[in-house]
Amino acid sequence: MKAFKLIFSGGGTGGHIYPALAIAKGIKNIKPDTNILFVGAIDKMEMKLVPKADFKIKGLWISGFQRSLSLQNLLFPFKVFISLLQSLFILLRFNPDAVIGTGGFASWPLLQVAQWLDYPTLIQEQNSFPGIANRILGKKANRVCVAYEKMEHYFPLYKLRLTGNPIRFNMLSSAITTGAAKSFFGLDPQKPTLVVIGGSLGAKRINELVAKELFFFKTHDFQILWQCGELYFNKYKTLSCPEVVIKSFVYEMEKLYAAADIIISRAGAGSLSELSCVGKPLILIPSPNVTANHQFHNARILVDKKAAFLVEEFDVPKFFKRTFKKLATDKSLQKEMGQNLKALSKPYSTNEIVKEIMELI
Repeated sequence: MKAFKLIFSGGGTGGHIYPALAIAKGIKNIKPDTNILFVGAIDKMEMKLVPKADFKIKGLWISGFQRSLSLQNLLFPFKVFISLLQSLFILLRFNPDAVIGTGGFASWPLLQVAQWLDYPTLIQEQNSFPGIANRILGKKANRVCVAYEKMEHYFPLYKLRLTGNPIRFNMLSSAITTGAAKSFFGLDPQKPTLVVIGGSLGAKRINELVAKELFFFKTHDFQILWQCGELYFNKYKTLSCPEVVIKSFVYEMEKLYAAADIIISRAGAGSLSELSCVGKPLILIPSPNVTANHQFHNARILVDKKAAFLVEEFDVPKFFKRTFKKLATDKSLQKEMGQNLKALSKPYSTNEIVKEIMELI
């Protein structure tokens, strides 16, 4: 039987890259000779993360359309045209058996050309509210794998597969203890630890909150493991001390999660899928700067199941400290929330998506 050839496209943020990597590794686990190529956006983080995971990647000259007035928008039509041409050449040269898109602006031109050329396509939509590109692509995609119910509002029902979001394999295979994880980051293995995750690039409002409330966290006897993001590391690294460990980016996410007693996070779909498998007490501060406020909708689903607390950015001054204190001082609440969160997990979603791809080709 010949080796399969697959193209994965998605990127811009870790929320689109990591699902693609998880699926690609899942394919390799069952069919190691599969030839896999990634396509991303030039100068975006996928150009570093994908080669680090031992996959090949090609970059398109594409970027997102800025919602504010920007000179970059003048280049947008030219970038779209060039990226469509680049996608055409990549597809004709590689000639894949199927093309898989996980979202982000790099995935649209590649998937669009693939559909024009009648290649089989599968979309993996992480969020409860899909972006415009995936809604357009979903009309002609052969399969649409989703993480939430009631997605027939956006995609043809017969194409939908409720698989959940793929998570990184090492999230499931890790056996590291909480104490060992804290020691790995240079923290006291016996002390309660607050883990702060602002996303791969960082979250301005969360970083400002943590910097302002360091003393407040310490008064509740918490040490802090703070992933502030690459864009903000130089600004906050001077706040490092034995009880505050600051990282620009963490590759060992299974250790980061294991070290946590409480987690503060954005509400990106990929992060929530991993956090569900981890099952730690959770305070979500959704980003309001995303399409259709989809992080808020993602977070509400967990809140309705009593699996997380939600504090919107504009409510942080009024409600955050009260919420944190309530959670930090109630061990039974921490346990209950962690159990409710874990009950929502779909740890084998990668296998389900891999199965759909294999059936497709």
